Amino acid sequence: MIKKDYFRNEKELTLAVEIWGWKFHHLGIPTTEQKENETYIPHLKMYITGFPTSPFGVEWMRFEKDSPIHPLIQKIPHLAFLVENIEDELKKRNFKILSPESSPSGGIKVVMIEHNGAPIELLEFISED
Repeated sequence: MIKKDYFRNEKELTLAVEIWGWKFHHLGIPTTEQKENETYIPHLKMYITGFPTSPFGVEWMRFEKDSPIHPLIQKIPHLAFLVENIEDELKKRNFKILSPESSPSGGIKVVMIEHNGAPIELLEFISED
């Protein structure tokens, strides 16, 4: 939970980075345009591209009409942060959860939360034993 009196000046890093220890991973931007080198994720009915070649972590996301992805994520760009343990982060803070924990691909767990109307993705890399 973020304190109501939280205020950050422009020279400070975000609370999530500075205090909580989260690491920026990518910026996901929804699009309706087909892009080069898209990868299709069948169980999410979406295409992604851009991340592997972007020095800034920009990822484009295009969704099929019947994608199970939450509508907010399909319309509004999201920030994604790498965390040590998703369950611990969710227990520590009172986040509004947009989508339950899932795995878009092997070795990754994600959960989408909402803050001030914006989607935020938490990622945890897991070992594939």
